[in-house]
Amino acid sequence: MTMTLRVWLLISLSALLIACTGTPTLPPEPVHFTVAGSTTMTPLLTELVEAYQVHFPQVSIAVEGGGSRLGLTQARGGNVALGASSWLPSEDEATLWAAPVALDGIAVIVHPDNPVTGLTLTQLLEVFAGRLWDWTELGGEGEVQVISREEGSGTRAAFETRVMEGQRVSLTALIMPGSQAVVDYVAAHPEAIGYVSMGYLSEKVRALAVEGVRPAPETVKENAYHLTRPSSPTVVSGP
Repeated sequence: MTMTLRVWLLISLSALLIACTGTPTLPPEPVHFTVAGSTTMTPLLTELVEAYQVHFPQVSIAVEGGGSRLGLTQARGGNVALGASSWLPSEDEATLWAAPVALDGIAVIVHPDNPVTGLTLTQLLEVFAGRLWDWTELGGEGEVQVISREEGSGTRAAFETRVMEGQRVSLTALIMPGSQAVVDYVAAHPEAIGYVSMGYLSEKVRALAVEGVRPAPETVKENAYHLTRPSSPTVVSGP
């Protein structure tokens, strides 16, 4: 086959492929952005990102924690494309746009060996305020060790709004930097009680009923569980 014929065949084949597939397009440019904030939303956002990248592999999305306050601060400062928050303070409502994507239940957790199965909102207030410190008054044994979250946690803000009625959590409470840290501590200490996003529940701990209702997808969806709250990705501009 002569060189001229080879060139002619290559040109013809290229023309045929273009005719069959349409005008060729360049591959999309890689895109990278970061989502930061709520540790409550981290598992959900990670799953959403993985599903999204199956269809759009050129888009790289980093999901970082740090807490809801960090997410709001980073979004407000333009340092991330999306801030994740499980709590939106009222002072930010005028400048930040939030889209609720899920409902979450704040689960009150104890060690699996703790015989207490449920508490009322009043009992929770008394326990976390440090006024009710003996498990025997609630059907258990030993001294209560309260576990709370750090300042800036959306889970803490929501818990204090729903339970504490403007009162502060006990000064003797141990402060943990995330929901998983709360789970790990409670799982290792039979006297401990804490609160976490329902998404962090595992067989290592047991969730208490609150006002007779246990945290579960059905009770949260129906808003029957008293510690239900929305979770919202947040940006600094309009939708």
